[in-house]
Formats: sequence, C-alpha cells, structure tokens
Amino acid sequence: MKKIQIGIRFPEDVKRFIDQEAARNCSSANSEVIRAIRERMDRIGERSDADERASA
Repeated sequence: MKKIQIGIRFPEDVKRFIDQEAARNCSSANSEVIRAIRERMDRIGERSDADERASA
C-alpha cells in the first residue's frame, strides 16, 4: 500500500486527545489518527478486504 504525507491542522483539544491516546497505547500520534480513521471506516463499511490485509 502506497503511503502519502499530508499536513493536517487540529483543534487544540483534538491534538491533546491524540497525544494522550498515543502515550496510553505506547504508539505515535500518527498511528492514533490512522487507528481512529480506520475504526470509522469499519463502522460505515468503507474498508475492503484488500485494505484490511494491507494494514495487518
């Protein structure tokens, strides 16, 4: 899976939450953002089997 880099501006409370979750899960802020988006994709059924295999 090809990865791209983008810049995103977050409200302070969202950034604080991301950082807290990253610390709690011993992961990076980037990983927490990806995790949150993928959980949302799963809930609304937007992930294909190929996407799930690539992220495993």
